[in-house]
Amino acid sequence: MSDKPSKLKIADREFTSRLLVGTGKFSSNEAMRDALLASGTEIVTVALRRADLSGTHDPFANILDFIDPQRFLLLPNTSGARDAKDAVRLARLAAAAGLPTWVKLEIHPDPLYLLPDPVETLAAAEILVNEGFTVLPYINADPVLAKRLQDVGTATVMPLGSPIGSNRGIETRAQIEIIIEQATVPVVVDAGLGAPSQAAEAMEMGADAVLVNTAIAIASDPNRMARAFRQAVEAGREAREIGLAEKRQTASATSPVSAFFAARGDKA
Repeated sequence: MSDKPSKLKIADREFTSRLLVGTGKFSSNEAMRDALLASGTEIVTVALRRADLSGTHDPFANILDFIDPQRFLLLPNTSGARDAKDAVRLARLAAAAGLPTWVKLEIHPDPLYLLPDPVETLAAAEILVNEGFTVLPYINADPVLAKRLQDVGTATVMPLGSPIGSNRGIETRAQIEIIIEQATVPVVVDAGLGAPSQAAEAMEMGADAVLVNTAIAIASDPNRMARAFRQAVEAGREAREIGLAEKRQTASATSPVSAFFAARGDKA
Protein backbone atom coordinates (compact mmCIF):
# COMPACT_ATOMS: atom_id res chain seq x y z
CA MET A 1 0.00 0.00 0.00
CA SER A 2 1.31 3.45 -0.89
CA ASP A 3 2.16 5.77 1.99
CA LYS A 4 0.77 8.72 0.01
CA PRO A 5 -2.84 9.44 -0.96
CA SER A 6 -3.73 8.70 -4.56
CA LYS A 7 -4.01 11.58 -7.01
CA LEU A 8 -7.24 13.10 -8.23
CA LYS A 9 -7.83 12.48 -11.94
CA ILE A 10 -10.32 14.62 -13.83
CA ALA A 11 -10.58 14.05 -17.58
CA ASP A 12 -6.96 13.74 -18.76
CA ARG A 13 -5.30 15.62 -15.89
CA GLU A 14 -4.02 14.57 -12.49
CA PHE A 15 -3.96 16.73 -9.36
CA THR A 16 -2.28 16.22 -6.01
CA SER A 17 -4.72 18.43 -4.12
CA ARG A 18 -8.34 17.37 -3.70
CA LEU A 19 -9.42 20.82 -2.53
CA LEU A 20 -10.93 23.17 -5.12
CA VAL A 21 -11.27 26.79 -4.04
CA GLY A 22 -13.57 29.56 -5.22
CA THR A 23 -12.61 33.22 -5.49
CA GLY A 24 -15.71 35.14 -4.39
CA LYS A 25 -16.31 37.15 -1.19
CA PHE A 26 -12.66 37.84 -0.31
CA SER A 27 -11.94 41.27 1.14
CA SER A 28 -9.43 41.95 -1.63
CA ASN A 29 -7.79 40.25 -4.57
CA GLU A 30 -4.55 40.18 -2.59
CA ALA A 31 -6.24 38.30 0.26
CA MET A 32 -7.67 35.85 -2.29
CA ARG A 33 -4.27 35.27 -3.87
CA ASP A 34 -2.61 34.53 -0.53
CA ALA A 35 -5.38 32.17 0.59
CA LEU A 36 -5.19 30.21 -2.66
CA LEU A 37 -1.49 29.65 -2.06
CA ALA A 38 -2.10 28.62 1.56
CA SER A 39 -4.79 26.13 0.53
CA GLY A 40 -2.51 24.13 -1.72
CA THR A 41 -5.27 23.98 -4.31
CA GLU A 42 -4.53 23.37 -7.97
CA ILE A 43 -8.00 24.20 -9.34
CA VAL A 44 -9.50 27.66 -8.87
CA THR A 45 -13.01 28.66 -9.90
CA VAL A 46 -13.75 32.17 -11.17
CA ALA A 47 -17.19 33.56 -11.96
CA LEU A 48 -16.99 34.83 -15.51
CA ARG A 49 -19.10 37.88 -14.72
CA ARG A 50 -16.33 39.01 -12.32
CA ALA A 51 -13.46 38.58 -14.77
CA ASP A 52 -12.10 40.98 -17.35
CA LEU A 53 -12.08 39.05 -20.61
CA SER A 54 -11.26 42.05 -22.77
CA GLY A 55 -7.51 41.85 -22.28
CA THR A 56 -7.40 45.49 -21.15
CA HIS A 57 -6.68 44.64 -17.49
CA ASP A 58 -9.57 46.67 -16.18
CA PRO A 59 -8.54 47.60 -12.58
CA PHE A 60 -12.13 47.05 -11.43
CA ALA A 61 -12.38 43.56 -12.92
CA ASN A 62 -8.82 42.29 -12.75
CA ILE A 63 -9.22 39.17 -10.65
CA LEU A 64 -7.39 37.12 -13.30
CA ASP A 65 -4.24 39.18 -12.70
CA PHE A 66 -4.03 37.66 -9.21
CA ILE A 67 -4.27 33.99 -10.26
CA ASP A 68 -1.09 32.43 -11.65
CA PRO A 69 -2.12 30.20 -14.59
CA GLN A 70 1.17 28.31 -14.27
CA ARG A 71 0.30 27.26 -10.72
CA PHE A 72 -3.49 26.86 -10.93
CA LEU A 73 -5.94 25.44 -13.43
CA LEU A 74 -8.43 28.24 -13.93
CA LEU A 75 -11.96 26.88 -13.94
CA PRO A 76 -14.38 29.42 -15.44
CA ASN A 77 -17.72 29.36 -13.65
CA THR A 78 -21.05 30.19 -15.30
CA SER A 79 -22.52 31.42 -12.00
CA GLY A 80 -25.22 33.95 -12.76
CA ALA A 81 -26.51 32.06 -15.79
CA ARG A 82 -30.27 31.63 -15.59
CA ASP A 83 -30.69 29.01 -18.31
CA ALA A 84 -28.74 26.75 -20.67
CA LYS A 85 -28.47 29.39 -23.37
CA ASP A 86 -26.90 31.84 -20.91
CA ALA A 87 -24.43 29.28 -19.58
CA VAL A 88 -23.32 28.13 -23.03
CA ARG A 89 -22.80 31.74 -24.10
CA LEU A 90 -20.58 32.43 -21.07
CA ALA A 91 -18.52 29.28 -21.62
CA ARG A 92 -17.97 30.14 -25.27
CA LEU A 93 -16.99 33.69 -24.34
CA ALA A 94 -14.39 32.43 -21.89
CA ALA A 95 -12.90 30.04 -24.45
CA ALA A 96 -12.78 32.79 -27.06
CA ALA A 97 -10.89 34.96 -24.58
CA GLY A 98 -8.23 32.28 -24.19
CA LEU A 99 -9.31 30.72 -20.90
CA PRO A 100 -9.22 26.93 -20.52
CA THR A 101 -12.06 24.98 -22.10
CA TRP A 102 -12.81 23.57 -18.68
CA VAL A 103 -16.00 24.97 -17.21
CA LYS A 104 -17.84 24.71 -13.92
CA LEU A 105 -21.40 24.62 -15.18
CA GLU A 106 -23.67 26.46 -12.78
CA ILE A 107 -27.25 27.50 -13.54
CA HIS A 108 -29.43 28.80 -10.73
CA PRO A 109 -32.35 31.07 -11.67
CA ASP A 110 -33.59 31.48 -8.09
CA PRO A 111 -31.61 34.33 -6.45
CA LEU A 112 -32.73 33.47 -2.91
CA TYR A 113 -31.67 29.84 -2.56
CA LEU A 114 -29.33 29.55 -5.58
CA LEU A 115 -30.39 25.96 -6.18
CA PRO A 116 -29.25 24.57 -9.53
CA ASP A 117 -31.76 24.03 -12.33
CA PRO A 118 -31.53 20.32 -13.28
CA VAL A 119 -33.27 20.60 -16.65
CA GLU A 120 -31.20 23.52 -17.92
CA THR A 121 -27.99 22.06 -16.49
CA LEU A 122 -28.42 18.79 -18.38
CA ALA A 123 -29.25 20.65 -21.60
CA ALA A 124 -26.21 22.91 -21.33
CA ALA A 125 -23.91 20.03 -20.39
CA GLU A 126 -24.85 18.10 -23.51
CA ILE A 127 -24.14 21.10 -25.75
CA LEU A 128 -20.82 21.95 -24.11
CA VAL A 129 -19.54 18.37 -24.03
CA ASN A 130 -20.33 18.06 -27.76
CA GLU A 131 -18.35 21.26 -28.36
CA GLY A 132 -15.28 19.81 -26.63
CA PHE A 133 -15.54 21.45 -23.22
CA THR A 134 -14.52 19.62 -20.06
CA VAL A 135 -17.67 20.10 -18.02
CA LEU A 136 -17.91 20.00 -14.22
CA PRO A 137 -21.62 20.50 -13.40
CA TYR A 138 -22.93 21.83 -10.10
CA ILE A 139 -26.13 19.98 -9.20
CA ASN A 140 -28.59 19.16 -6.48
CA ALA A 141 -27.72 15.88 -4.77
CA ASP A 142 -29.83 13.97 -7.29
CA PRO A 143 -28.49 10.50 -8.16
CA VAL A 144 -30.66 10.23 -11.30
CA LEU A 145 -29.42 13.54 -12.68
CA ALA A 146 -25.84 12.62 -11.78
CA LYS A 147 -26.12 9.44 -13.87
CA ARG A 148 -27.62 11.33 -16.81
CA LEU A 149 -24.81 13.88 -16.73
CA GLN A 150 -22.21 11.12 -16.67
CA ASP A 151 -23.94 9.51 -19.63
CA VAL A 152 -23.61 12.70 -21.71
CA GLY A 153 -19.90 12.88 -20.87
CA THR A 154 -19.31 15.32 -18.03
CA ALA A 155 -15.90 15.06 -16.37
CA THR A 156 -17.30 15.14 -12.81
CA VAL A 157 -20.53 15.59 -10.95
CA MET A 158 -20.65 18.22 -8.19
CA PRO A 159 -23.58 17.70 -5.80
CA LEU A 160 -24.27 20.32 -3.17
CA GLY A 161 -23.91 19.54 0.51
CA SER A 162 -26.28 22.38 1.35
CA PRO A 163 -27.13 25.71 -0.33
CA ILE A 164 -24.30 27.94 -1.56
CA GLY A 165 -22.73 30.01 1.20
CA SER A 166 -24.97 28.53 3.91
CA ASN A 167 -22.11 26.89 5.88
CA ARG A 168 -24.58 24.21 7.00
CA GLY A 169 -22.43 21.25 5.99
CA ILE A 170 -23.61 18.01 4.42
CA GLU A 171 -27.40 17.93 4.68
CA THR A 172 -27.70 15.65 1.64
CA ARG A 173 -25.52 12.81 2.91
CA ALA A 174 -27.79 9.93 1.95
CA GLN A 175 -28.17 11.13 -1.65
CA ILE A 176 -24.47 11.90 -2.03
CA GLU A 177 -23.63 8.39 -0.84
CA ILE A 178 -25.80 6.98 -3.65
CA ILE A 179 -24.11 9.28 -6.18
CA ILE A 180 -20.69 8.10 -4.99
CA GLU A 181 -21.76 4.45 -5.15
CA GLN A 182 -22.94 4.82 -8.75
CA ALA A 183 -20.30 7.24 -10.01
CA THR A 184 -18.12 6.58 -13.02
CA VAL A 185 -16.48 10.03 -12.77
CA PRO A 186 -15.09 11.92 -9.76
CA VAL A 187 -17.64 13.25 -7.28
CA VAL A 188 -16.90 16.73 -5.92
CA VAL A 189 -18.98 17.91 -2.97
CA ASP A 190 -19.67 21.54 -3.75
CA ALA A 191 -21.42 24.22 -1.69
CA GLY A 192 -22.39 24.56 1.93
CA LEU A 193 -19.20 23.31 3.59
CA GLY A 194 -18.59 25.71 6.44
CA ALA A 195 -15.98 23.91 8.57
CA PRO A 196 -12.89 21.82 7.89
CA SER A 197 -14.52 18.92 9.74
CA GLN A 198 -17.31 18.92 7.14
CA ALA A 199 -14.76 18.69 4.34
CA ALA A 200 -13.12 15.76 6.11
CA GLU A 201 -16.54 14.13 6.47
CA ALA A 202 -17.12 14.42 2.71
CA MET A 203 -13.78 12.80 1.99
CA GLU A 204 -14.38 10.01 4.52
CA MET A 205 -17.71 9.30 2.78
CA GLY A 206 -15.81 8.64 -0.43
CA ALA A 207 -16.06 11.95 -2.28
CA ASP A 208 -13.12 12.50 -4.61
CA ALA A 209 -12.77 16.20 -3.82
CA VAL A 210 -14.54 19.18 -2.30
CA LEU A 211 -14.98 22.79 -3.36
CA VAL A 212 -14.88 25.52 -0.71
CA ASN A 213 -15.24 29.28 -1.02
CA THR A 214 -17.29 31.18 1.57
CA ALA A 215 -15.89 29.52 4.69
CA ILE A 216 -12.36 30.50 3.66
CA ALA A 217 -13.13 33.91 2.18
CA ILE A 218 -15.09 35.31 5.14
CA ALA A 219 -12.82 33.91 7.86
CA SER A 220 -11.04 36.41 10.08
CA ASP A 221 -7.79 34.84 8.84
CA PRO A 222 -8.41 33.33 5.37
CA ASN A 223 -4.87 31.95 5.15
CA ARG A 224 -5.16 29.90 8.33
CA MET A 225 -8.64 28.72 7.40
CA ALA A 226 -7.37 27.71 3.95
CA ARG A 227 -4.64 25.65 5.59
CA ALA A 228 -7.18 24.09 7.95
CA PHE A 229 -9.32 22.96 5.02
CA ARG A 230 -6.23 21.68 3.23
CA GLN A 231 -5.26 19.52 6.22
CA ALA A 232 -8.84 18.31 6.73
CA VAL A 233 -9.18 17.19 3.12
CA GLU A 234 -5.86 15.38 3.27
CA ALA A 235 -6.78 13.68 6.56
CA GLY A 236 -10.23 12.66 5.33
CA ARG A 237 -8.85 11.19 2.13
CA GLU A 238 -6.13 9.26 3.93
CA ALA A 239 -8.68 7.85 6.36
CA ARG A 240 -10.92 6.78 3.48
CA GLU A 241 -8.09 5.05 1.65
CA ILE A 242 -6.87 3.29 4.79
CA GLY A 243 -10.38 2.24 5.79
CA LEU A 244 -12.42 3.47 8.74
CA ALA A 245 -13.04 1.20 11.73
CA GLU A 246 -16.33 -0.68 11.55
CA LYS A 247 -19.16 0.65 13.70
CA ARG A 248 -20.37 -1.74 16.44
CA GLN A 249 -23.57 -1.91 18.46
CA THR A 250 -21.73 -3.05 21.61
CA ALA A 251 -18.57 -1.98 23.37
CA SER A 252 -15.22 -3.53 22.50
CA ALA A 253 -12.48 -3.14 25.07
CA THR A 254 -9.21 -1.74 23.81
CA SER A 255 -7.43 -3.83 26.47
CA PRO A 256 -9.29 -7.14 26.90
CA VAL A 257 -10.02 -7.83 30.57
CA SER A 258 -12.01 -11.08 30.42
CA ALA A 259 -8.99 -13.13 31.48
CA PHE A 260 -8.41 -10.80 34.43
CA PHE A 261 -11.96 -11.23 35.74
CA ALA A 262 -11.84 -14.96 35.13
CA ALA A 263 -8.69 -15.18 37.20
CA ARG A 264 -10.25 -13.22 40.07
CA GLY A 265 -13.29 -15.49 39.95
CA ASP A 266 -11.11 -18.58 40.31
CA LYS A 267 -9.57 -17.17 43.50
CA ALA A 268 -12.85 -16.16 45.10
